[in-house]
Amino acid sequence: MHHSLAAATLAGMVLTSTACTAQQGSPQQSVTATVITPTSTAEPAPATTTSATAPSAETPQQTQSFTFPDGHISFTYPADWKVRTEQGPYLTEKDKAGSVVAVVADSSGSEVARILSGMYGDAAAGPAKRTVLEHAPVPGITDRAGKPTEFGFGYDVIAGSPHYFMDVRLADEFLPSQDTSGTNQVLLANGVMSAFAVFHDEEKPAFATPDAAKAWTATGKFHELKALLLSLEYK
Repeated sequence: MHHSLAAATLAGMVLTSTACTAQQGSPQQSVTATVITPTSTAEPAPATTTSATAPSAETPQQTQSFTFPDGHISFTYPADWKVRTEQGPYLTEKDKAGSVVAVVADSSGSEVARILSGMYGDAAAGPAKRTVLEHAPVPGITDRAGKPTEFGFGYDVIAGSPHYFMDVRLADEFLPSQDTSGTNQVLLANGVMSAFAVFHDEEKPAFATPDAAKAWTATGKFHELKALLLSLEYK
């Protein structure tokens, strides 16, 4: 994942990207998009739901839900995963309480996703060569200007190496015309949302090859993370 440029003023507040997007801090380079279509410390108690979602066509999965303390952003996740919260970045004491990061861990305890609901973000974008392996609309999230968002999984080639991302961003960043690394920060009525899967790729790519990344889309873990990101909703 990569940092993206977000400099926005929201109702007199400075919006930025966060520690949440720190994993995306690779040097940026130019992106021509190719779309392949198969293609803190406080822990609010999440509410358990009776719904089931399918992480794959064969394996139904019981889920529970998490709602941020301000009641706006929510998402569902597998019942055997856990969510803890961290303090998000902020500029003023007034904004502190409204900046929260939900850190999602799978059944093994490994951190697999981060969702920020906050007032401050900072990132950098640059040209890149993008390949999108899969993308789909996120019906519950529309930015404050009325633009639709999508879930997407793919990679940007930077300095000759692929850098993988799986996140939610404005839908037009998954078009073939996309030519920058862009941003996964979505401006909402209450501030900034940033939601992404965590790939521990600081020293090496998350996948051995692009073909391996494409093959991963058939796994249960991919479908669980995809279902989580697609479930995001703003009220």
